[in-house]
Amino acid sequence: MNENLIEIAYILAASLFILGIKGLAKPKTAVRGNQMAATGMLIAIVVTLLNSTVVSYEWILAGAIVGAIIGATLAIKIQMTAMPQLIALLNGFGGGASLTVAAAEFFKSQPVSGDLATMAATAAGHDVTGMGTFAMIATGAAVFIGAVTLTGSFIAFAKLQEIIDGKPMGFAGQQAASALLLIGSIVAIGYLTIEPTNTDLFWAMVAAACLLGVLLVMPIGGADMPVVIALLNSYSGIAAAAAGFVMGNSVLIISGSLVGASGLILTQIMCKAMNRSLTNVLFGVMAEGGETMDADEVYAGKVKSSSPDEVGMLLETARRVVIVPGFGLAMAQAQHAVRDLADTLEDRGVEVEYAIHPVAGRMPGHMNVLLAEAEVDYDKLKEMDHINPTFEQTDVVIVIGANDVTNPLAREDKGSPIYGMPILNVDKAKTVVVVKRSLSPGFAGLPNPLFAKDNTLMLFGDGKGAVLDLVGALKEA
Repeated sequence: MNENLIEIAYILAASLFILGIKGLAKPKTAVRGNQMAATGMLIAIVVTLLNSTVVSYEWILAGAIVGAIIGATLAIKIQMTAMPQLIALLNGFGGGASLTVAAAEFFKSQPVSGDLATMAATAAGHDVTGMGTFAMIATGAAVFIGAVTLTGSFIAFAKLQEIIDGKPMGFAGQQAASALLLIGSIVAIGYLTIEPTNTDLFWAMVAAACLLGVLLVMPIGGADMPVVIALLNSYSGIAAAAAGFVMGNSVLIISGSLVGASGLILTQIMCKAMNRSLTNVLFGVMAEGGETMDADEVYAGKVKSSSPDEVGMLLETARRVVIVPGFGLAMAQAQHAVRDLADTLEDRGVEVEYAIHPVAGRMPGHMNVLLAEAEVDYDKLKEMDHINPTFEQTDVVIVIGANDVTNPLAREDKGSPIYGMPILNVDKAKTVVVVKRSLSPGFAGLPNPLFAKDNTLMLFGDGKGAVLDLVGALKEA
């Protein structure tokens, strides 16, 4: 293809990426933004393939068909509750793709034993080397970051899927071991710029980076996984950008940079929402402990169990109700039942809003997507900073499966591991109804004093079933 046409197509693709990300900032334009970004990627792929003279289209077509089948199957089969695990896997595959592409370029540059050109160059007294300095640095960065993303994402997936324990895990000297692996990998990349034909050192660096990815994520507990997912997303973008430098592909550099930058911004937002240090996230230092609290002491006969009829009577006289969705709502697939409850209340003249914590569920935007699936008006979804000042004027707050994001320990107990994390101040409402299966703790593993407060009623049961019972009680009344 004409070089000018290629550059124009790449600029168009990059523009669509940027406009797509801008569109994703608002729910009303999110679908269009996603379509624009997908169109940009299609343009980039087609132009790249048409510009290549060494492409085996049979293999490309086979890969596209297999990938499409796998992608369509995942899209249909995966529940919204498992979306964080899927995103972790996709981040890992992105890192693995960058690792594979960069490694292929590295070995492609290696002199072939018995090659006539190599033998002639050696006989003439010339040094036979692989990649140039800049290309080797870019390759090393893509391989290193891609390997860290690959194994780190798989560990995050395993924790979220409960294949391995979600609690922080580590050993004495783990931070020192991680530091040694990091420094060793950087030194290896530097040495490869001098000896770019040292394939043994290359594989040693890959192994070190893979191990580092494991060590960085293992010490992080399930409660902090939303931050890890955002960070790994950023890593996958940075690895792709580095791979773009290796291949000399400008659109890959641009798209990778966009993903890397947006992922890092999201990570910073999540750190602020969870009162975490970005530095600690980067180096896997998030397993900060506190005094272990005895749940029996916290609850100690103070928990008041209620029934749908009793809660229904409360809602009959309420003028303002706030619903707080959490991971329990997602697990019970209760979003449609919650919308029915809100509709029933609004038919009675009750003002209904939804309080959305930035990290409710297991990933940013988890609750927004669930409620949008149930066609809840987005204008009724209120962010934490907006809704918190209104709780004192709220008659009833209904908390469905949200635990850590409503835990007063984050506000009151300096010895708590979640102290300082911004929470929804639901305990300031006149009455709080908590819908849960049991008094089991959230991801942080802490009891929630909210359950024992004087203005709290516990409605035990499956989230969807309990909400449907509330709807039935209201309609009967």
